[in-house]
Amino acid sequence: MKSLYSNLNLMSMVSALNEHFAAYFHEATRPMRSLLCGIVLAMLAFESIPSIRWMHRRFHLSLMPGSLNSYYRALKTCTVDDSSWVSHTIRRALSAIPSDLADAPLFLSVDDTIVAKAGQCFDFVSKLFDHAMHTGSAYVNGHCFVSLMLSVPVDKDMKGGCSGGIHYLHVPVVYCLWTKEKTKLEMAADAIDAVMRDLEGKHIVVLCDSWYPKKKFISRILSHENADIICNVRVDTAIYDLPPARTGKRGRPCKRGAQLSLDDFACTYSRGKFKVGHRCVKTKIFGDITVHAYVTVSESGARRLFICTAEPSEIRFGCASHTDDPNTTVGDTDREFLPLSLYSIRWNIEVGYYEHKTFWSLGRYMLRRRCGIERLLNLICMAHASMRLLPYVDTRFARFKECSPQEVRMAISKQIQDELFLSRLADEASNTINSADILSVLRDMVKHWNNAA
Repeated sequence: MKSLYSNLNLMSMVSALNEHFAAYFHEATRPMRSLLCGIVLAMLAFESIPSIRWMHRRFHLSLMPGSLNSYYRALKTCTVDDSSWVSHTIRRALSAIPSDLADAPLFLSVDDTIVAKAGQCFDFVSKLFDHAMHTGSAYVNGHCFVSLMLSVPVDKDMKGGCSGGIHYLHVPVVYCLWTKEKTKLEMAADAIDAVMRDLEGKHIVVLCDSWYPKKKFISRILSHENADIICNVRVDTAIYDLPPARTGKRGRPCKRGAQLSLDDFACTYSRGKFKVGHRCVKTKIFGDITVHAYVTVSESGARRLFICTAEPSEIRFGCASHTDDPNTTVGDTDREFLPLSLYSIRWNIEVGYYEHKTFWSLGRYMLRRRCGIERLLNLICMAHASMRLLPYVDTRFARFKECSPQEVRMAISKQIQDELFLSRLADEASNTINSADILSVLRDMVKHWNNAA
């Protein structure tokens, strides 16, 4: 691309973003790296991307080399390893953690989402049950994706330059298309196993809703020494009291005590509009380990059951500094109920799905093959993650720390389009008689914009 950096010898937003995203594709060839960077830059330059063809006509055709087919080949080629993108995102997220929060737990939220598609021409499209549909039918034709979101602690800057305590930055990590070759539980466990290699030495807490806590999934997660689970489970999950003390008599001691019901929990602790009860229990799905069970009771009397494998007193977390929910403060005397407060972090993966589908064209892809679909969605995931991480890992974007990813994207989009306009103007000016004077004016304009940015 003939950017202002080459025409005017000035550092520009385009070149800064090229430098940032090229690090993701360091294993690819130079032409492939240029094509993939071009796709991500186009995602940032426009509010929505209806299709690769539209992107090519509006952005790539007059600015970058390569035919339309070359971009399709870049999305479906097997010469690029997508797993390296996930590792790079995780390393960037870890680099945003300040040293004084290095011992705070990291959270991995796992969930799945459905994207409706018309027709049967897409790989692995099928009829799926979606409880959130409001079309008169609970079934939709489309794709199901299993995804992960990593939450890392950062310092929250308040007015006056003072620290506002711990704030968790929620970074989407990966999308995996469900192909029916494996269950969604196996796909989620495989994805977690893959990212755990980059999270050694960190206390990882996996957050999931009531669909995922099954015995095989739980055993896969707990096979990692540094992993715990906080999850919502079905209210009919069998829970048991702790085994009674040994009497010294002959015979095998009991593994579990009497079976408990949700009514056996004394729900006396107030948390917002809920009353909460807590007990240490045994369960079948978690094996022989002792877990912490929490029962919440709403004003209408509805009950929910949550399970935590971590010991609340051993979670290295500044309770009073947690700022994800400003209406909820957990002091030292309430530490036993801390896991229930931390479970609320899981909701951010639902917010991420909404942002991707509303602002990042997640469901508008027109690619047919599995490889291309997954790669395009992971490029969207990468772009969204970068909008969250850039303010914390690059000082040039530090002023966006308190902004949403969409606000960061809008500011970057405006500057990209301004630079591309000046780049074309500089190309035309280089062929005129008074090119030196025109280029001098353009340099002053770019300096003014870069200083303002």
